[in-house]
Amino acid sequence: MNNVVLIIISGAPGTGKTTLGKKFAEKFHLPLIHKDGIKESLFDSLGVGDREWSRKLGISSYRLLFHFLESLLGAGVSLIVESNFKPESSQRFRELERKYCFKSLQIYCHSRHDVLSQRYRMRSESADRHLGHLDNIVSYELEDDLLKGIYKPLDIEGDIVYVDTTDFSKVDYESLYSKTYGIIENRLEE
Repeated sequence: MNNVVLIIISGAPGTGKTTLGKKFAEKFHLPLIHKDGIKESLFDSLGVGDREWSRKLGISSYRLLFHFLESLLGAGVSLIVESNFKPESSQRFRELERKYCFKSLQIYCHSRHDVLSQRYRMRSESADRHLGHLDNIVSYELEDDLLKGIYKPLDIEGDIVYVDTTDFSKVDYESLYSKTYGIIENRLEE
């Protein structure tokens, strides 16, 4: 029996995925790989540029993310991965699961469209957000993606836990941890 678990945290930008990922990493003592962390490191190393540059670093960030995933899963390490994965990422996760036989659990963060738009605007104005993301320029892309319904759970094996993050103060983290732990235990017994 393989005891490797991959917790995948996904959802649209502004749903609190990174915050949730950090809380889960601390609670379960697991490494966290998140695309924005990789991308920000690339910005810091290679510089901030225009939208085309940001797109190139975004593509590189995903390649590095999956490289790190493959390396850790291949070493038998359970971990958490977080990003605003789009449907085309499903195939990559299915390939990894076939190759490394891990158990996966998706935590899908969602929120009302108007709340996400407001958060994204606020984030673009925040001094805490890395300038390389160009949130103030790409907010129209988020609006378009939200209207198209691009952000959905991945089409892969495993359970999905839906977390409504419309009001962060109403997220019951202890209940979420308990539910997640129970699902992981059941998956490992299969």
